[in-house]
Formats: sequence, structure tokens, C-alpha cells
Amino acid sequence: MPELPEVENVRRQLECQLELPRRLVAAEFYRRDLRFPIPSVLKRELAKGLELGPLRGVERRAKYLLFQFDSGYLLSHLGMTGWWRRVIPGEARILHDHISLRFENGAEFVFNDPRRFGYVDWVANLESHKLLRHLGPEPLGELFTAEHLFKTTRSRRTKVKTFIMDQKHVVGVGNIYASEALFHAGIRPTRMAARLSLDECNRLVVAIRDVLKNAIAHGGSTIRDFKGTEGHGGQFQNQLFVYDRSGDPCRKCGHKIVSKTIGSRSTYWCPRCQ
Repeated sequence: MPELPEVENVRRQLECQLELPRRLVAAEFYRRDLRFPIPSVLKRELAKGLELGPLRGVERRAKYLLFQFDSGYLLSHLGMTGWWRRVIPGEARILHDHISLRFENGAEFVFNDPRRFGYVDWVANLESHKLLRHLGPEPLGELFTAEHLFKTTRSRRTKVKTFIMDQKHVVGVGNIYASEALFHAGIRPTRMAARLSLDECNRLVVAIRDVLKNAIAHGGSTIRDFKGTEGHGGQFQNQLFVYDRSGDPCRKCGHKIVSKTIGSRSTYWCPRCQ
């Protein structure tokens, strides 16, 4: 599933290619549902077209893309295999194209999702929307600090990897980047979150930020399906130290990387470095 770096790269590509602000000319829906039924309020708002007002920007909250109009936001989650594809005007639809957005400058973007785990919604208020109101701080934002992590881990009877993947505590740290950040922080993923010291929390916050920034700079990770608006995958998978490297030598010490399922997710670490 695309994680924060992948979604952030899509967001940047959309903003650059749309040359905002631009008005929406038309929106088409080629099926009634994706992972969930497409909300009627979303269809109603986008049907306003030019009357909707210009698209002001494309934001990201956690792993959600937010197309900002004057009266609200089109929320898009990519799911497992979803991607927004820029198309040439008049270009024929391809298999699994589900939504089309056409803008006054001739730009057209189509949401394609073979497995249909993605979904869309209309957001009138970011603070109160059911998908957004319980989210924790952004890992690259000012609110995500060692003090915040230390405070929220007290009395938590859960492993640290599971904790940092919980969107209520910090958003966007998916399975790949949780394993990588814990490696760079020198913390074993099986450690109980409540046993982290303030110094370890500081190392982990720094590692999460560094790993995510590096992944964004490399276009994200394409392990299976992720691709940006031009159809290109990310390259950060070539920089991984532990994820999906079970049995391979550690790039730092040479010890074999081990793996274990934690919270139903495959987890990787170096027993000597962590």
C-alpha cells in the first residue's frame, strides 16, 4: 500500500502538472463504488464544475490526498493499487479507470485502481470529518517531538513498531518505513513502547523524519504496484537496510537480518544493530 512518501510524491506531481489554480470543467464516474460506494455528496459537488470554484491546491493528510476547492475537499485514498494518471485530451480509457477530472487548461487526470481498495469522499471540514478527526500529528511537522512520543508511550502495552504504525499516535509511518526507522534508531521492533527512554524517543523521531525525507527524495518505494502520475515507480526500495531482506547480511555489521510477524505485518531487523 502506498505510504506517506509515495502519497507526498503524487501530491507534488499533481500540483506541478495542474499549474494551479485551475477550474474543474467536468468530473466523470465510471462505476458506482470503489472500496466503498462513491458518496452522492461528492458527485453533487463535483457536478458543479466551473461553479465549484478553482482548485486551489492539493494537500496531504496522513495517506490521504486532499484536492482543495473553495467549498471543501475531494479526498482520495490510493488503497493498494490506485494511482492518478495524467492523460492526453481524447486519450482512450483503459481497464480499471474509474474517475476522470478535467480542468479548464486541458489537463485531465484519471483515477485507476485494479483492486478497487482505494476510495474517495467529499470533506466539508477537515477537523470534523470521520476519516481525519482522530489522526495523530504529521511525522514531518512540529507537533511530532521526542516529548510527544515519550508521553504517549507511557503505560502502553504494545510493541514499539505497532505503536508508531498506529495513526492515532503519528500518521503515515507504514510497514516499510517503521522497520527502516527502527533500524536507524537502533531500537528493536519487539521492544515495548512504554520502556522507551526519552533519549530513545528522540533517536526514533529523528530516524522517522530522516527515513521519510529520504524516501520522498527518491520518489517513494515501489515494492509491487506504486507509480506516480506519469507511470514511473519510486526508487527508495534500493536504499532499504532491513525491510524485505530476511537472511541477507546487514549493510552495517554483516549479521543476518531476521524477520517476524508483529501485529500481522512482516517485520525486519538486525539483532546486532538493534
